[in-house]
Amino acid sequence: MSAPLVVSIPHRLGREEAVRRLKSGLGRAAASIPVMQVEEERWTGDTMNFRIRALGQIASGQVDVADDHVRVEVTLPWLLQRFAEMAQATIKKRGQLLLTKDGEK
Repeated sequence: MSAPLVVSIPHRLGREEAVRRLKSGLGRAAASIPVMQVEEERWTGDTMNFRIRALGQIASGQVDVADDHVRVEVTLPWLLQRFAEMAQATIKKRGQLLLTKDGEK
């Protein structure tokens, strides 16, 4: 098993609004990546556990929402490790789009 990929995304929304945006926008964000499919998304309070399929491989992870940041941790199978840097950049970019206040840059 490989070391998890961890991304921290700062925000100024507060915990409740960040959770709301993630719940409503996660499916849309995943749908915009054609090689990825969300197989499971389970929320418990401010934490989401998920499982995705990408290029025929299963990756799992957890999203923890805090008052000022979101921490995403994903464990990638060895076949997807070569895409880890690209995945990290994509997670950060899509997360920032979801968590940026309207009009804020």
